[in-house]
Amino acid sequence: MIALKMIDIIPESNKKILAIHQLITEAFEQAKIAELVDIIRKSENFIPELSLVAVEKEEVLGHILFSQIIIATPNQNIPALALAPLAVKPSHQRQGIGSRLVQVGLSKCRELDHAIVIVVGNPHYYQRFGFKTAGEFGLQSSLSFPDEVFMALELQPAALKNITGSVLYPEYFQNL
Repeated sequence: MIALKMIDIIPESNKKILAIHQLITEAFEQAKIAELVDIIRKSENFIPELSLVAVEKEEVLGHILFSQIIIATPNQNIPALALAPLAVKPSHQRQGIGSRLVQVGLSKCRELDHAIVIVVGNPHYYQRFGFKTAGEFGLQSSLSFPDEVFMALELQPAALKNITGSVLYPEYFQNL
């Protein structure tokens, strides 16, 4: 067990990209998610300040990525962020690293004036950060997910008030 105070959460750097790829592949037991991160990194939706790593003594123990997506409504397109993926090295899971990445990541999203985050994941995990099922906000997804794992978070008060629409994921998410 490691002490969380010894872990730094910092933006990714070019010298950490290979370690991030390896970590995600190991965490998800497949390369597909790591390849998605590589694709997002090269896309116009990538926000370098929102690709964060948890490091201890230069070792990458976790990674979180927030990238731009759109909520299409009948009247306008509303910018949002997709939280995908969150990965922690298997040998370091269940030690609070993922939670710390989410907390720091959401704080950074607020600092950068983002209003909405969308995630697909374990409801019991993400609800503790304030996520609610996206359907409660009147949102659907362009991809097929069970309702309970498709969630949204308002980073700014009432950011989703009176918004009904479809969360449009970029094409590269289709292959997951």
